[in-house]
Amino acid sequence: MADPGAVAVIGLGRFGRSLALELEATGTEVLGIDSDRRTVEQLSGRLTHVVVADSTDEEALRQLGIAELDRVAIGVGTDLEASILTASIVVGLGVPNVWAKAISKAHARILHQVGVHHVVRPEHDMGTRVAHLVRGRMLDFIEIDDDYAIVKTSPPSSLWGVRLQDTQVRAQLGVTIVGVKRAGSDFTYATADTVLEEGDLVIVSGSTRAVERFSELS
Repeated sequence: MADPGAVAVIGLGRFGRSLALELEATGTEVLGIDSDRRTVEQLSGRLTHVVVADSTDEEALRQLGIAELDRVAIGVGTDLEASILTASIVVGLGVPNVWAKAISKAHARILHQVGVHHVVRPEHDMGTRVAHLVRGRMLDFIEIDDDYAIVKTSPPSSLWGVRLQDTQVRAQLGVTIVGVKRAGSDFTYATADTVLEEGDLVIVSGSTRAVERFSELS
């Protein structure tokens, strides 16, 4: 892999395939690895490189140059033994940024214990995100960390026609309005002098409960 920004994606199931193709579409060189020959054949020509290999074989990963990459994503999920062993090998090769998919809380804990830097639980995370969207008037919800989130929503009518500085929204509601989008325009940074209008959309940050309460105001 000539590009120092290349990414290896190990395990090309639904999650790994989607990740690899999205990376490729955004101009990132991708080395796709899977033990299933049919899967590799389906992705041949769609990824920069795609090979059949056993990711639990340390020597095979060494020969593929995994130790020379800065970023590796492990999409192996349902085979827990293969997932954990692959993660252990990749971490042991000194890759500085290792991402891995987990299918349960226990699986995630073990991946953290073997040294994986970033563990994702796609089904769990998406379920949590959709639950927040279903509950209120939020148009989008991203939890940045435990109990801190950013949402896209409509501002309540009580904030229309008033400079943000005069609303005291941070002191009274515990949130910060960081961006605003007017109909027909792009999002822009919100300032102390920003005046919200009916039909605007806002990007709001704060504790998860605070942004939820904000999105429920009318």
